[in-house]
Amino acid sequence: MARAKELAYGLLTCSGRVTITGMLIAIGKQFIDWTAAYQLFWGDRMCTDKFFEVASQVCLEQLTQQQMVVVHMDDTIIRKVGKKVHGTSWRRDPLGPAFHTNFIWAQRFIQISMSLHDINFHCQSKAIPIDFFHCPSVKKPSKKATDEEIIVFKESKKIQNLSKQGLERIKSLRTRLDEQGASEREIYLSVEGSYTNKTVLKGLPEGVTLIGRVRKDAHFNYLPESTQTKGRNKVYGLPVPTPEEIRQSTDIPWQEVTAWAAGREHTFSVKIVKSLKWRVACRDQTIQLIVIRPLGYRNQNGARILYRQPAYLICTDNNLEIEKLLQAYLWRWEIEVNFREEKTTNGCGDAQVRNEIAAKKVPQFVVAMHAFVQLASYMTNKEENNISLPKAKWEKRNENKRPSTNNILNLFRGYYWYEQLGKSFSDFVVKQRQIVNSLNPIIEAINPVFYQRK
Repeated sequence: MARAKELAYGLLTCSGRVTITGMLIAIGKQFIDWTAAYQLFWGDRMCTDKFFEVASQVCLEQLTQQQMVVVHMDDTIIRKVGKKVHGTSWRRDPLGPAFHTNFIWAQRFIQISMSLHDINFHCQSKAIPIDFFHCPSVKKPSKKATDEEIIVFKESKKIQNLSKQGLERIKSLRTRLDEQGASEREIYLSVEGSYTNKTVLKGLPEGVTLIGRVRKDAHFNYLPESTQTKGRNKVYGLPVPTPEEIRQSTDIPWQEVTAWAAGREHTFSVKIVKSLKWRVACRDQTIQLIVIRPLGYRNQNGARILYRQPAYLICTDNNLEIEKLLQAYLWRWEIEVNFREEKTTNGCGDAQVRNEIAAKKVPQFVVAMHAFVQLASYMTNKEENNISLPKAKWEKRNENKRPSTNNILNLFRGYYWYEQLGKSFSDFVVKQRQIVNSLNPIIEAINPVFYQRK
């Protein structure tokens, strides 16, 4: 455990590529045998799942009984170079242009993040990763494969389907939170359209409400009008217009809902259709459909108004309030922010390890440390007399704006390095504030070290 703690310090203070070698150099272990550091990620020497159990437990402690437990699930890919790295394959590049499909060699992971928010529901949230699971595709057999190998491949492909693996992570999370004392609390899970399908909806465990996107041409049905006296009772009533037809129709009025997004409160226009049946879902599930009108915006003052794309959501809780439903889904953007910061700032995927177990444990270790440092920052910011570095001149002086990951890591480096030097970090902060207010500042050589950017 002591070695894992040292590598965590090396990960958070590393200024170059975050490989295992980079972690060792950051803590001054480059002149010592490195074998033990690499072997830490082999076999059962370190269980990275325990890190995420701690993260979920702390997140639950930050949320009162009156606050909703909102989690988000999505998958991401991590670029790799080596063709021998376990779990890698050719995957579609999500950053490629819309008019041409690009492919990259990468690993695939599923992440679940939990939102930390204030009691006032219309606010900014912070999503903390509480699960990061490696979900590679099944390797396709060669042309000379036997019939038995082909049968095994087809069966394995069904088991390791992305939707099925995502469902298993949902069930695992529900079980974990039950063990951590949240058995009576509902989990509100927001997902993208790739998980709003038959596999996930029909296998959804009790105590989990799903909020997901659907296609604009999805087909729903009303509830049956009456119970028949002969034969079996009807399950599905008359067909409902598609979400796109509902958006264009004038029969259903628009409702205005206030929710937090993009740094401030916005007023959204929505249409709600409740008590619907969907043949994709379970027969006893009654869902509600939400149509969100495109939000207008301007690139600059005086420019013409542009519009985003409309959104179509379903919710497996037919009685969930629209304000809570919409806000819980808008917070889903935080998991995209996590993906970006884990890869660009924390260096998730930099380590080119080939070992089968290490190939999944090293990225999990990086994401877990990202979760811990974000949790520490969230808890520290609640204190009134916390010491922090002054912001750079180009940063906006918004006191309500939360610190970026770079700010958090710079602050961590300051605490860690000054502790190693046997000096007081608060003295360094005082000097920085004097430099900010000075007309002719004298920049010390150590000053740039604490304002690094990846």
